[in-house]
Amino acid sequence: MSQVVGRDDLLLVTLDTLRFDVAVELAEAGRLPNLAAHLPGGCWEERHAPGSFTYASHQAMFAGFLPTPAAPGPHPRLFAARFEGSESTASRTYVFDAPDLVSGLADAGYRTVCVGGVGFFNKRGALGSVLPGMFQESHWEPEFGVASPTSFEAQVARAERIVAELPAGQRLFLFVNVPSLHQPNWFHLPGATREAGDSRATHAAALEYVDRHIGRLFTAASSRRRCFTIVCSDHGTAYGDDGWTGHRLGHESVWTVPYAHFFLEPGAH
Repeated sequence: MSQVVGRDDLLLVTLDTLRFDVAVELAEAGRLPNLAAHLPGGCWEERHAPGSFTYASHQAMFAGFLPTPAAPGPHPRLFAARFEGSESTASRTYVFDAPDLVSGLADAGYRTVCVGGVGFFNKRGALGSVLPGMFQESHWEPEFGVASPTSFEAQVARAERIVAELPAGQRLFLFVNVPSLHQPNWFHLPGATREAGDSRATHAAALEYVDRHIGRLFTAASSRRRCFTIVCSDHGTAYGDDGWTGHRLGHESVWTVPYAHFFLEPGAH
C-alpha cells in the first residue's frame, strides 16, 4: 500500500450487515457472478469485524483497522496511523500522520468522497454527521437509505456522476456504504411480505440485488486509472441464531465477516 497510495485510485465498499456464511454460500452457488469475478480465487476471505455495529466498526476502519484475518496474527495492516509500538504496521503498510485514514489520504492529495447508506451516514443529526464529516465531500439522500428498495442503484448513479466530474489528474478515495443487506431487506425477495419480515433468505436476496449493480460501480471507479478496491462487511447480523436476533452483540454471526481486496484495471469490466 505504501506504493499504491499516490499512484492509484482507491475504493472502499462496505456491504453493511452482510453475514459471512450467506456471502460464501451465494458465491459458491454461482449467485454472485459480478462479485465473484473479482474475488481472489472466486472466494471471500473470512475475517473478524472490528466492531459489532456500523458506527463502531467504521470508526475503527477509518483509523486503519480493517477486518482482521480469522487466524492467529499479528497481521500486517494495509493502512495505519503512525503509532509507536504498533505490531501490525509493516514495511508495506501505508502510514499516515493524521487521526484517521480519510484525513491522511486527503493530506496525500486524494479527493475523499463518501456515498452514505445507513442512518449513521444520513447527516440528519449530529450522530449521523460524524462519519460523513470526515470526508471532503459526502452524499446522502432518502433514496440511498435502508428503506429504499432501489438504494444501491441510486448510490451507483451518484458515484458515476462524482467520478465523471473529477479532473483527470485528481486521485480519488471513494467510500460507499451499501445499506441493502441491513434491515428492512424483505422487499428484495419476490413474494416476501412486510408482515413476515426479514430472514436469512431475504438477506441473501439483497446480496444478489447488490451483485446485479456492482459492476457499474467497479467500472466507474476504474474508468480513469487502476483502482485498488476493498469490499467487505462491517459486521454481520443474527436471524434467530442460537436465540439471537440483530447485531451490536457478541455472536459469531455478527463478528465473522466476508472480506476481499483486489485491483480493478481500467476497461476490464
